[in-house]
Amino acid sequence: MLRIGLTGGIGAGKSEVSRQLAALGAVIVDSDLIAREVVAPGTEGLAAVVEEFGPGILREDGSLDRPALGAVVFADPARLAALNAIVHPLVRARSAELEAAAGPEDIVVHDVPLLAENGLAPLYDLVIVIDVEDEVRLERLVRLRGMAEAEAKARMAAQASREERLAVADLVIDNSGSLTELAPRVREVWARLKARG
Repeated sequence: MLRIGLTGGIGAGKSEVSRQLAALGAVIVDSDLIAREVVAPGTEGLAAVVEEFGPGILREDGSLDRPALGAVVFADPARLAALNAIVHPLVRARSAELEAAAGPEDIVVHDVPLLAENGLAPLYDLVIVIDVEDEVRLERLVRLRGMAEAEAKARMAAQASREERLAVADLVIDNSGSLTELAPRVREVWARLKARG
């Protein structure tokens, strides 16, 4: 089994790269998806988040109000650390379960947004960084996700810098262009992974 860490700043296109790698045969362990699962209604994770942040971060239906929580944590590093202390151990445990279900010949790609921030690079055989200039990421967040520029900048500032991410990279995929340009770059990286595996 080859264990890959895949990361990139918000707006870099990590989800698209992950999707393309899955189509090529990778087993994807998506930390964002798992992070949503572990705070779904009825989970211990959601109960712990409500205990820490209060019932104001819940929607009427009892689910997590992500924008409300985001407004609190992305403006205050201490509150973000408190949230991470609850969610990250739950995500790690579920990720380990999913990896254990993969076969010995599989290439398991851990899609981890905060890989550089949390010093997780040593956990993987290789780290792939999706690299995009900050200005391009900001423009994508505003245009494609409808974020206010100030919110997008706050979220970017809460993550590692481009230089910090590149410092942990074994392989880099440039995603500053179009999807048409991205696909052959992903296929090239996949071929390199298969050759190693």
